[in-house]
Amino acid sequence: MRAYLDFEKPVAELEAKVEELRAVGDSDGGIAIGEELTRLEAKAAKALADLYAALTPWQKTLVARHQDRPHFHDYVKTLVTDFTPLAGDRQFGEDEAIVAGFGRLDGRPICIMGQEKGSDTEGRLRHNFGMARPEGYRKAVRLMEMADRFGLPVISLVDTAGAFPGIDAEERGQAEAIARSTDACLDLGVPNVAVIVGEGGSGGAVAIATASRVMMLEHSIYTVASPEASASILWRDSKRREDAAVAMKITAQDLLRFGIIDQIVPEPIGGAHRDPVAAMTATGKAINDALTSFDGKSPEEIRNLRAQKFLAMGRKL
Repeated sequence: MRAYLDFEKPVAELEAKVEELRAVGDSDGGIAIGEELTRLEAKAAKALADLYAALTPWQKTLVARHQDRPHFHDYVKTLVTDFTPLAGDRQFGEDEAIVAGFGRLDGRPICIMGQEKGSDTEGRLRHNFGMARPEGYRKAVRLMEMADRFGLPVISLVDTAGAFPGIDAEERGQAEAIARSTDACLDLGVPNVAVIVGEGGSGGAVAIATASRVMMLEHSIYTVASPEASASILWRDSKRREDAAVAMKITAQDLLRFGIIDQIVPEPIGGAHRDPVAAMTATGKAINDALTSFDGKSPEEIRNLRAQKFLAMGRKL
């Protein structure tokens, strides 16, 4: 059964009527309801399209967090062949919040990494809801260095509320690990492409998203802190999360306008959770196109282009 968000209730009611009408038609051996069914389906489709054409930043936040939105493992299964995950940071241990390894994207050898939130209770606990500890970022650095050594492009799929803020993470150098991961992204002599596929939260996202090309899915968000946390900081009231979401300019459309990201990947009408395969296919094509644009460029050219891109941010608005 499809999970609806609160603001989708008008669409949910229409689609429920469509299903009821279909059930009546099936049970009565094909009663003449074709015209009414067609009318209702068109009305539901229009309501959905109109709703998603005018989402508020807070509504986009809810869509970005939708439980049925495709996660890292879904993208890997759909887009990557011969995927071989590697574990451990060679300093402390393994962190399953970040999954990373090597495989092939349309035949091209790649290194791919990203946060995995998990799709059920067991998975969410195992992957710590996609919130990585220092060893997760040090694993990312280890794989980026390997990819650079072997001339393989790096793909990052970002979906995290932020790096894990627990005491154990701070004791093991969370801030330093994030900084070194960001530095490793900037130092790569191979192209790296980052896609915000859900939430792009704070330094936990930037650590693997400081890339030659940064893309966002149409209804994803990219922010220095969650709207709830920002509302608590700014107004001492987390209930003002909708105001914070508007003020922080966290949507793909705002960030493209500001030059923070390079491209928006369109989602199916109703969001990636309605048609995950279509969303993942579009993402794969966008990644392939971005990687192709770097074919023939030397490591020094790639580093310089990436540096220029980030140095130019904030200079022209």
